[in-house]
Formats: sequence, C-alpha cells, structure tokens
Amino acid sequence: MAQTPTQRRANQKFAKENEARMGKNVEQIKKKVPKEQLKSPISPIWLGVLGFIIFGGLVFEALSRIFGR
Repeated sequence: MAQTPTQRRANQKFAKENEARMGKNVEQIKKKVPKEQLKSPISPIWLGVLGFIIFGGLVFEALSRIFGR
C-alpha cells in the first residue's frame, strides 16, 4: 500500500526528530522537546454551525415570543 503525502510528511518529521535525539541524554532531550499546541478536533466552521444551531434556535424562539402574537 502506498503512503499518502500526509503519512510521508509525518514519517519524515518523526525520522528527523529521532535523528536529532540520537546519542543524547534524556535530560537534554526533555529540554529541547517543544510543547505542541493543542489543536481542536473540530474546525472553526463546524463550531460556528453547531453554535448557530444551538444558540440560533434560542434567539429565534426569544424573538418570536417578544414580537410574536
């Protein structure tokens, strides 16, 4: 099975990081390992859609009660 471009980039990144660690102490490795930023599993667009579905319904309901008959 052929690698996808995403897999290939991930493998190259992993190999590069492992080569940089070779022959170093655990303390030296811990100092240089950057903390990765947390990435949301849901894109901002889908969060907006979800927020509109949840809170938009509440807003429309409140408006219909205020200005409705």
